[in-house]
Amino acid sequence: MNIFSEVVWVHYQISMEEIKMKKLINILLVLVMSGFVSTSFAASLKWSMPGDSLTLDPHAQNEGPTHMVSRQVYEGLVTPGINMEILPQLAESWEATSADIWIFNIRKGVKFHDGSDLDARDIAFSINRAKTAPSDMVDLIKSIKSASAIDDHTVVINTNGPNPLLLNQLTQIFVMSEAWAKANSCEVSYNWDAGETSYCASNANGTGPFKITFREQDVRTVFEKNNDWWGDHSTHNLDQIELLPIKNDATRVAALLSGEIDYTNIVPVQDIDRIKSSSSHTVKSTPSNRTIFFGMDQGSAELNSSNIKGKNPFADKRVRLAMYHALDMEAIKDKVMRGQSAPAGIITAPGINGHTPERDQRLPYDPELSKKLLAEAGYPDGFELTLDCPNDRYINDEAICVAAIGMFAKIGVTVNLDAKTKSQHFSEIKEGDSNGMTSDMYMLGWGVPTFDSEYVYSYLFDSAGSWNKVNFSNARVDELVASMKIETDLDKRNAMIAEAWDITQDDVTYLPLHHQVANQASKSNVDVPIRMNNEPLFRFTNVN
Repeated sequence: MNIFSEVVWVHYQISMEEIKMKKLINILLVLVMSGFVSTSFAASLKWSMPGDSLTLDPHAQNEGPTHMVSRQVYEGLVTPGINMEILPQLAESWEATSADIWIFNIRKGVKFHDGSDLDARDIAFSINRAKTAPSDMVDLIKSIKSASAIDDHTVVINTNGPNPLLLNQLTQIFVMSEAWAKANSCEVSYNWDAGETSYCASNANGTGPFKITFREQDVRTVFEKNNDWWGDHSTHNLDQIELLPIKNDATRVAALLSGEIDYTNIVPVQDIDRIKSSSSHTVKSTPSNRTIFFGMDQGSAELNSSNIKGKNPFADKRVRLAMYHALDMEAIKDKVMRGQSAPAGIITAPGINGHTPERDQRLPYDPELSKKLLAEAGYPDGFELTLDCPNDRYINDEAICVAAIGMFAKIGVTVNLDAKTKSQHFSEIKEGDSNGMTSDMYMLGWGVPTFDSEYVYSYLFDSAGSWNKVNFSNARVDELVASMKIETDLDKRNAMIAEAWDITQDDVTYLPLHHQVANQASKSNVDVPIRMNNEPLFRFTNVN
């Protein structure tokens, strides 16, 4: 049989499509054996930010980078989309059957990373776990009285009265396997603030698009594609993500430009133009929903590290006001932030319900007025205190603190800087240092995932708020916070929020600094959608 006859014979045995496929396979095999192509076709991404997730326990810390890691692995009933819109996730649908009862219909066919099936009992378990101390999510979902499963795919949530923000709040509550948590002795969240730990702090078992296969805290975390994920796999092409925290800004940028990492969602403002000048890299920017501010302990009898004994300078509103007028935020914007900030007059960002342009107008920079106010308050020669500042959490955080300290010095207030890594900073702000000493003054940043001022008030102003470390207490504000949690009439609710802001802005409870701008940088072939909370969603990421 000649060659032509052989081809004709083959044509009758197999389809032309099969011939094409066999030829392609043969060609690829030759190339692989010759070393011209790699046998690996995986799309991978090396991601870096200054600090790591504080814990893998999804309820132990309500902190930005911690949620950034959790959201790749764990899922909630609902989730914020790229544009922060609320989308179904583990719940396919829901309805409020009365003012205080919500019914959620749970998606079928969802599996945890260990292969077990998700059902409604896991949802109820996770919500009740998140609302139970020492979980750091307690303040967020205080309105939830109980969550229960009425069958395998239906969850009922009972609230203490109506809650107009329930869905917004649930975007931050991740779902764990009840059986897995109990088997590993983490039925309840652990007290991260007290230095405790647990199996769930360093291991994860979610339902999300990626699963963690390796974890070395502050060094390297490896995420692998979850091939059994219920969602749409076509929205990303990643097989692996490596999180490689790099604290030093210059080192992180050098790693990006040299190709050691592919993407960072924390870009030093001084390096933006340098990265943009690289034809192999790109920078994306968007206004952030995070505001940076200073807290001043106004409630303690005296400041722990001050030279003033027997009284607390910050208890006097005139002193707090003097500190405000001493801050030249335009100078910090220009010299420290390189234009990448928006000086703030309120500690909540544009786009958050309750924020208005009028409230966001800063009081004038006026160091002479500051000196006058200090003299009127009985401190003509100023006083001394310590400022606690993170050095790896917010954009140029330590540099901002250093600049502010210079400005306070001009009005006679001597401020000593205590800058440290974010994990230690947050722990000491909430629980005090190893000697039980609380902070005189501290930097904090606050993003608002619910996009409503109630979130700010519940944590930072309510007398029982877990992050109210300025020791602010006002009976009317407590009353307003309780009311805004349950009021469904929009006009009435907004009036409550406005009244609360009137009281607290007049009190100068905190010193607003600026609203952050979110910047992320990557190789040109990496497309990670940028979001105003600066939290990457790798399930929408493609590497070309």
